[in-house]
Amino acid sequence: MDQERKAIFGMTRGGTMFALLALITSPVCAATLSGVPRILDGNTIEIEQTTVRLWGIEAPETDQICLDARGRKWACGVAARDQLIKHSNGQTWACQTQRLDEYGRALGSCLIDGEDVNVWMVRSGWALSAGVTQHRYVVHELVASTNYAGLWSGAFIAPWDWRSRNRATIIIGANSVPIEAQEVLLGSIPLSEPPSPECLIKGTHRSGERIYHLPLQPGYEQINMTDKRGERWLCSEAEAQATGWRKAAR
Repeated sequence: MDQERKAIFGMTRGGTMFALLALITSPVCAATLSGVPRILDGNTIEIEQTTVRLWGIEAPETDQICLDARGRKWACGVAARDQLIKHSNGQTWACQTQRLDEYGRALGSCLIDGEDVNVWMVRSGWALSAGVTQHRYVVHELVASTNYAGLWSGAFIAPWDWRSRNRATIIIGANSVPIEAQEVLLGSIPLSEPPSPECLIKGTHRSGERIYHLPLQPGYEQINMTDKRGERWLCSEAEAQATGWRKAAR
């Protein structure tokens, strides 16, 4: 108890960081949640007023663009979210959370009528196995890639690489990845146009802060989404807030 108290109150050198780590890894964050979730993206939901990040998987960002089997661009991030919504179909989820991530989301795994949602997302090709638990879902990822399911039907960038993509970023996917895949996917960094008509919120990085701007806010039209400073399109305020973005002051 004394050591935990020291971590919380920062009684050692670098105490603030220790306090943060203590909160993130604290077993107090563990919980069992149940209900019909609000699905924000392919790996983030809201359930019982708690934002839950599906642990050990990474779905494409909602602004992410992939190539289909014919080499055509498509909004794979929005598709991954929509496929999860379709699969959920208004059913009750049971989630077990363990700790919080850097954005305050509870990390956990969820079941729909006994089926592991994390496994379903990876096995269906709508997410990749990722993070320190990567080995947990890698077999399901192999099944998806072998069957050319979901993202694996064409060419795409791993979600963690998409967020920091550049000309050296590796393109993965089906055996038939077109030779021009890298040029097409990295041709506009970031995208100057939204990936979907519903994703009109502009996320910008200013002075180290992640700020989002709604279409009717002052200055929205003047924001250049090709500034290449970490800008991205967001599909809802709930999604923006769940991933650490703050609303711009009016």
